[in-house]
Amino acid sequence: MILSRLARRLAPATLVLFAGATQAAPEVVASIKPVELLVRAVAPDNATITTLVPPGASPHNYQLKPSQRQDLEGADAIFWIGPDMETFLTRLLSGRDFSERSHALTPTDDQGHHEEHDGHDEPDTEPTRAATGHDGHDHGEGEDPHLWLDPMLALDMAREIHRQLSGLPDVDQTALDNNLDHFEQRLLSTEVEIRTRLEAARSISLFTYHDAFSRFAEHYGLQIAGVLTLSPERSPGARHVAEVQRKLRQSENACLLTEPQFERQWWRSITEGIPVTFSTWDPLATDIVANADGYLAFQSGLADAVLRCLANGTGN
Repeated sequence: MILSRLARRLAPATLVLFAGATQAAPEVVASIKPVELLVRAVAPDNATITTLVPPGASPHNYQLKPSQRQDLEGADAIFWIGPDMETFLTRLLSGRDFSERSHALTPTDDQGHHEEHDGHDEPDTEPTRAATGHDGHDHGEGEDPHLWLDPMLALDMAREIHRQLSGLPDVDQTALDNNLDHFEQRLLSTEVEIRTRLEAARSISLFTYHDAFSRFAEHYGLQIAGVLTLSPERSPGARHVAEVQRKLRQSENACLLTEPQFERQWWRSITEGIPVTFSTWDPLATDIVANADGYLAFQSGLADAVLRCLANGTGN
C-alpha cells in the first residue's frame, strides 16, 4: 500500500523529467552572422547554431570548407538569404541532400504575408515585403538582397525561422513561441527609438561603399545619394567615379560610410579635396555579440554609424 502510494506520487515527476528529456536540441546552420542573430532570437536555448561565413569574410565570394559541408550534413535546419546573396550555396542546397532542410529567407511571389503559424498569433503589423528579381551581385539593378537590414523584413524572417523550427520533431514549442513574442516586442520598440534618433540625420547625403544599405535607408527615411562601387568584387570604372565625385561636390552634408569587409583604400583618392565626413557600418554584424538580443544591437549599431556622420566633422 505504501509503495503503491509512493509510486503514484513519483509518477508525475517522472513524466515531467521524461518529457523534458525528450525535447530535441536542434542543430541549425546559418549562412551569415545576421541570419544567425535572427535564429538566436527565436531558437530554444538548447539549439546548436553554426554560422558558415566567418568574421571578415564576404558572402559575395566565400568558398565553403569541407568541414562546413559536414556541418550542413548534420543540420536539422539550414537558413540562408537565398541565391541572390550566398551564391556559394546555391547549387549545393538545391540538391536532394539538403533541399528539404534548407530554407531561403528571401520571400517568393507565392508566399503569403505574415503567415499565421500554428500555436502563435501574429501582431497586426503590416511591413512591406520585398520581392525577388535580383540577378547576381551588381546591386545597381534589381532588388537589394540585403533584406535583413530592414527591421520589418527581419521580423518576417524571424517568423519564418519560427515556422520552420516549429516543424522539427520534439522541439520546445513553448520556448519558440515565447522567444518570438519577446523578439517582436523588443524589435518594434527598438525601431521606434532608432527612428526618433535618426531624425537629425535626414539632411545628410549618405554615400556607401557598395549598394547594401538601401533597405535600412528607405525604412528610416534616410538619403543614399551615391554608391562607390556597384559590385564589391571589382573597382568602379572611370565614368562611375566621376559621377560619384560630382555628387559628392554637390552635396552640402556628404558622409561616406565604408565597410570593414572591404579594405581597399582607393575611395580616399575619390574624396580627396572634397568636404566629406566618414563613418563605418557593417552589414554583416561582425562585432555584434551573438545572442538573443544581437539583432537589436545590430540595428542600433547601424544607427550609431549614421549619427557619427554628424559628430565626426569634415575631413579626409
